[in-house]
Amino acid sequence: MPAEDRAAEKTRKFGPVLVVEDDAVLAMAVEDALLDAGARDVAIASTTDQALQTLRDRRFAAVILDVHLADRGDGWAIAELVRALGAEAPKVIFATGSPDEIPQDIAELGPVLAKPYDFARLVELVRPEPRPSLFSRLRRD
Repeated sequence: MPAEDRAAEKTRKFGPVLVVEDDAVLAMAVEDALLDAGARDVAIASTTDQALQTLRDRRFAAVILDVHLADRGDGWAIAELVRALGAEAPKVIFATGSPDEIPQDIAELGPVLAKPYDFARLVELVRPEPRPSLFSRLRRD
């Protein structure tokens, strides 16, 4: 790996992230926004089957999930499967043009962003909560 690639990798702050979105243009825009904000890696799945296969093959820190995919109207079923992973489950963020159609018990699995959404808000939701440094934890005690 060239030195500039290693340096760029060290600046990556979060991820990897799976984007489940059937609108290719939106998926690429989300990918660009996440990479620009410091995501280590972004994978895109445009169907339920692709999403499930990708989740079987790799671990993700977060999943951005379009709940109305072309191949399935209840994309939130993916979120239910993700949550079944327990403590290893990635953070789920729902993206939809119809937020009111998501059942309440499903909406509780993660934040819901109404389309069109603000990419800065999306990045804010994807980034992990900052952990206090060892020094700051020692100072509190």
